Amino acid sequence: MTVRTRILVLLSAVVALAAVAVASVLHASARAEHRDQAQAGGQPVTAGNVTLTTPDRMVFRNMAWGPHRDELTTVPASHPSAARTASGLKCLRFYAASGTGVCLQAVHGAVADTYRAVTLDAGLHIRRHYDVPGIPSRARVSPTGHFAAWTAFVGGDSYAGTNFSTRAAIVDVRTGRLIPTLETFRIVKGGRPYRSSDANFWGVTFASDDRTFYATLATKGSTYLVRGDLRTRTVTTLHENVECPSLSPDGTRIAYKKRVKGLPKEAPWRLYALDLHTMRETPLAETRSVDDQAVWKDDRTVVYSLPGDYGADLYEMPSDGTGRPRRISTSAVSPAFIG
Repeated sequence: MTVRTRILVLLSAVVALAAVAVASVLHASARAEHRDQAQAGGQPVTAGNVTLTTPDRMVFRNMAWGPHRDELTTVPASHPSAARTASGLKCLRFYAASGTGVCLQAVHGAVADTYRAVTLDAGLHIRRHYDVPGIPSRARVSPTGHFAAWTAFVGGDSYAGTNFSTRAAIVDVRTGRLIPTLETFRIVKGGRPYRSSDANFWGVTFASDDRTFYATLATKGSTYLVRGDLRTRTVTTLHENVECPSLSPDGTRIAYKKRVKGLPKEAPWRLYALDLHTMRETPLAETRSVDDQAVWKDDRTVVYSLPGDYGADLYEMPSDGTGRPRRISTSAVSPAFIG
């Protein structure tokens, strides 16, 4: 091949790559514009009044394309496919309990986005806001509504690998007092004090006593379920290979995602339930990889999200390992069950 031919081949390749890039940008731009238009056949969404005290409601982030995309939206919990009422408040992640909400938001800047957490009253009015040092990932409120927690990625953007860092924070909603990172808590591992510069926390879930919480601790390539004490500022390891725990309403079980050997590195999890008294694990019926912090609809049912055509869809299934997954809502994520 002559030099001239090589140059022509190289130029042709550059032109082809440029054309692909331009087409991708135009496609993405067109798709972004369509997000402001309601999807054909989608559930109707209209503006209205949304509160965190109306019983038998599910409040969630609406991901359906249209003017109310990303807004907190509500439907009857007993009829999750019903027409949606949108609040006007946008959140990336959300949770609520006992009339208190926490909403993780993007703040769009001229150069780059920043993020913040806002605590909400029952009418979705902002109480306080806090800077979040990375991309929002998880959010929870205690059963009493007195505490809120959130997790953000401060390095990396996926739980699938091991090259990431998170920051988990807890705030007393009543006083506004913030614990900016659980990394300041004393760690007890295997019955002994433990220290490591790579200790990493995420996925807080609260008990009903305004003192106890559970979370994931990652260190030295392993993950652990820890029980935390807000008074003594201590976390104690309980069980290995637990991520994104979620405590059942009766406080007896943890739903979580577990890494299972033999699964792809980018999709390594299966959902399990852990009995906190016996430490017995039960695999749940969902066979797809779930990268979510599940929510308990009641003491028998867990709800979680999986990727969908418009971002994510919500599924539910029994927590005892029986039954099968059932899709309950499309274009929805971050649910909270009220009442």
